[in-house]
Amino acid sequence: MAQHKTEIRDGMHVEWDVPITMEDGVVLRADVFRPVAEGQYPVIMNHGPYAKGIAFQESFSMFWEPLVEEYPEVLEGSTNAYQNWETVDPERWVPDGYVVVRVDSRGAGRSPGFMDIFSPRETRDYAACVEWAGTESWSNGKVGLLGVSYYAVSQWLVAAQRPPHLAAIIPWEGATDYYREFTHHAGLLNEFVSKWYPGQVRVAQHGVGDRGPRSPNTGETIAGPETLSDEKLAANRRDAIADLLAHPLNDEFYAERSADLPKITVPLLSAANWAHGLHSRGGFEGWAQASSEHKWLEVHGLGHVTEFYTAHGMDLQKRFFGHFLKGEDTGWDRQSPVELNIRHVDGGFELRGEQEWPLARTEWTKFYLHTGDGSLSTEAPADRNTAGFKALGEGLTFTTEPFTAPTEITGPAAARLVAASSTTDADLFLTLRVLDPQGRDIRFVSALDPAGVVAHGWLRASHRAVDAERTLPYRPWHPHDHLDPLVPGEAVLLDVEIWPTSVVVPAGYRLAVTIQGRDFEFPGDGPWPTSFGVEMKGHAVFLHNDTDDRPTKVFGGVTTLVSGGEEPSYLLLPIIPQSQEGVRRGPFPDRA
Repeated sequence: MAQHKTEIRDGMHVEWDVPITMEDGVVLRADVFRPVAEGQYPVIMNHGPYAKGIAFQESFSMFWEPLVEEYPEVLEGSTNAYQNWETVDPERWVPDGYVVVRVDSRGAGRSPGFMDIFSPRETRDYAACVEWAGTESWSNGKVGLLGVSYYAVSQWLVAAQRPPHLAAIIPWEGATDYYREFTHHAGLLNEFVSKWYPGQVRVAQHGVGDRGPRSPNTGETIAGPETLSDEKLAANRRDAIADLLAHPLNDEFYAERSADLPKITVPLLSAANWAHGLHSRGGFEGWAQASSEHKWLEVHGLGHVTEFYTAHGMDLQKRFFGHFLKGEDTGWDRQSPVELNIRHVDGGFELRGEQEWPLARTEWTKFYLHTGDGSLSTEAPADRNTAGFKALGEGLTFTTEPFTAPTEITGPAAARLVAASSTTDADLFLTLRVLDPQGRDIRFVSALDPAGVVAHGWLRASHRAVDAERTLPYRPWHPHDHLDPLVPGEAVLLDVEIWPTSVVVPAGYRLAVTIQGRDFEFPGDGPWPTSFGVEMKGHAVFLHNDTDDRPTKVFGGVTTLVSGGEEPSYLLLPIIPQSQEGVRRGPFPDRA
């Protein structure tokens, strides 16, 4: 059994492997960092499977090293001895009068039990941990949740359970819908889980023990103390990868792992990234659908964890929690409901406060696809034309004339396509791009790829049915609960969701959309950065190549687009006619 230890170090009272007993008798383990002075303090908690004892700078050096090199402010006020991947640094919070609690979720790290990511059991455990922290002698009864990615997804889930001592949440880049965002893109299986789960979750399963790393602070195994056989480890976890192939449609399996957003009433700050293939959509949907009276949306760019640790992110986090967990006058009551970092092609951002999302002054503009000449124009084609492409080839690209003035595109987007396939199904991949006056791609830093595009949209044609009640003109809503196969050669109407984006296109530059039946790749020979064994060429690690999900005989045919006529194909883009005066930030050093 893990042993609960306590000590004073680096100006904090630290307790290692504190037991938290669940109602079924399983004991989860937590590390607690609190001020040395006796008192009652607000709590910042996270709960997840990455192992609370793992050192950010050691196990995730590929992210840590460029972060501190390009943003040395991250090192200020800390020895960095307690840095943990995608969670807060206790040394930057405890001196401000907070208790930081890290909990290994059931079956992970130092907590025994059956591992089942994002499951109802895991969410109930999290709610129990919140209530435990809210009633400890060192707690003021207010628990806030803060963390990135998994530690944001789980916040949306547990907040819908409404544990009484939960006082505020900051989900930073986290999905809300296990089907539409985390595992599938509009019906297409996203291979991310098959890359991520073995190397980041399974390696931290409780019972890896002596075969895994040790905590640099305690010397104990991060996923122990017991060491179990491979057979016992397999028996103690759900097969998260096989589950996805077993559930190709959006059924109860996904529903119980997706947040019931309207049930959320706690104050929240949803922080989203313009370009994360798992999490961007969730940040916007969570903010929009939550019933919270007090809610804010912040949107940034750059790398996945960058702004979480920079002065920009820390200022937001501390002002929000200072207001809701401490009752301090931090100026948060004057914070704009929506704060956007508007993206520019030079790698910089314009920080701008707004009152709503999408922006009320948006001019929703249709850009029509002209299959005859490959142009993209606000003028509809006079006549009906068609153009075909091999689904697994280069596809078709439609390009505007050079813009005559700077043009801001900020908001969600959509496409309405009329298309046919030579087979009984087709996958559509839409990629928005910006081209400079020489026709070269502008490559934007995305959350997980230093060379990203403006925006992505996807749709499997057999998933084209829409829910009329939930569909918005700029955000089609597909139930993904049944298949409508295509009749080869017969054109159908396809409404494609394009995830929210922001970019200011300068005069002389062009906007382009590429439509393919496979993942987009920037032209050129690289070299390309690699993550999870994937060469990233504009798609980060979010690929759609599983042959069980995409057999070539079905998805390797010829796709034909139709333009003109009674149902012309077009993009619906959010054009912002004028900008409020903002604060320009950047350009940033980590821009490709």
